[in-house]
Amino acid sequence: MKNRTLMTDDYEYTMAYTYFKSHKQNEIAYFDVFFRNNPFNSGYSISCGLDNIIEFIKNLHFDEKRIAYLRKTHNFDEDFLNYLVNLKFTGDIFAIPDGTVVFPNEPILTVKANLVEAQIIETAILSYFNHGSLVATSAKRITEAAQNRPVMEFGARRCQGEASIEASKYAIIGGCASTSNDEASYIYGLKTAGTMAHSMIEAYDSEEEAFIEYAKANQNNCIFLVDTYDTLNSGIPTAIKVAKEFLIPNGYEFKGIRIDSGDLAYLSKEARKMLDREGFINTKICLSNGLDEKTITSLINQGAIFDSIGAGDNVVAPKERFNAVYKLVAIQNNEIVEPKIKLSNDTAKTINPGYKKVYRFYDKKTGNALGDVVLLYDEKITSDKYTLICPTDRNKTKTITNYTVRELQVPIFLDGMLVYDEPSIMEKRDYCTQELAKFYPEIKRIDNPHEYYVDLSQKLLDLKDELIKKYKSKVMVKK
Repeated sequence: MKNRTLMTDDYEYTMAYTYFKSHKQNEIAYFDVFFRNNPFNSGYSISCGLDNIIEFIKNLHFDEKRIAYLRKTHNFDEDFLNYLVNLKFTGDIFAIPDGTVVFPNEPILTVKANLVEAQIIETAILSYFNHGSLVATSAKRITEAAQNRPVMEFGARRCQGEASIEASKYAIIGGCASTSNDEASYIYGLKTAGTMAHSMIEAYDSEEEAFIEYAKANQNNCIFLVDTYDTLNSGIPTAIKVAKEFLIPNGYEFKGIRIDSGDLAYLSKEARKMLDREGFINTKICLSNGLDEKTITSLINQGAIFDSIGAGDNVVAPKERFNAVYKLVAIQNNEIVEPKIKLSNDTAKTINPGYKKVYRFYDKKTGNALGDVVLLYDEKITSDKYTLICPTDRNKTKTITNYTVRELQVPIFLDGMLVYDEPSIMEKRDYCTQELAKFYPEIKRIDNPHEYYVDLSQKLLDLKDELIKKYKSKVMVKK
């Protein structure tokens, strides 16, 4: 990755300059990355983007051109600019690995660093995490809905510029079988797949001529797009004719057809009958045309017969957003970590204060996830019985026994040094699949999913109450 040090909102630098001028630059700050709601009204999300965050942090430095830019565009004094010349990330980062199933209001990534370092990396961290997690979550929901049918991602043209390359990678982590994006394949070693476009068929004098020429050029990968003119009366019969007259006599396989418009449920069932009747029982049917998890589920419920899915914009450029935030939760003075809290008239936006960690409980018998708990960093889970407490309704509790427990965040950087061994994309994909398999079906439902427990420890709840009371009393005194 290139040096993207200036990939940040301008106010990150004006705040950093303020810290420097008030001699606070060496104070250690703790920031949490978390999100408040799952996108798509989903019951879960998939964490992604850590790989790009790592590369950004590794390359964080101010070269002469960037210092010259800041000198020209800001009223920073030379002392601050000289400070930036020598700046490298020297702090700690703990994060939940890519491909992990995550939920609202739990710390996904925690930064412990001096105020300047921690502040200027905020925008990039959120940009990479929000994009990666949105695509991976969308891809996982779509691939889950497809029920083990391979999903080809071909959304590059719907994405925003070079973001399509990263989106293809996250789509694979989220479960897609392949991508149409050759640049992403070139960079990351991903499997590619593709068929043909309507324009190629229109470019020839007839549908039959287009299919024949395509078959001659692509004998081992003949998937014909059959809906350019008339799927049942022209496209499929012509594909069958070309298969009988050219592919089969020459020893090639009639791999499949793709239907990209019309009543996909009806057309797929009729297509299957036509193919089977002509002896092409192994010829596959691919469906596409703006498919998402809900339309795929509907197709299956209608009895559609298909073997694979082509999905584009709803994987890599969905209309939803992943709105993770980056909030200051503590300041360390000497060896004392002082928790901080942001209050809001909207209680959902009042943050969980303090330096924290998050654990996930699993049922020993089934291996299924039972719930997550956020604790203060010095807390430990030592007993064989634990009571989860709902932070929004403290009368709502759940006592669990016979469990195993796992801390979700792992060290990424310690004292500025990368200590994390980054898995491959396919390892992340397999891990993501295995992770989601540990959750009950009710949580994975497309519509009206069950809410998964993410609770706070009693000590954290008490601290939150104390800080809310403390800061509200200060406001009242001022009034």
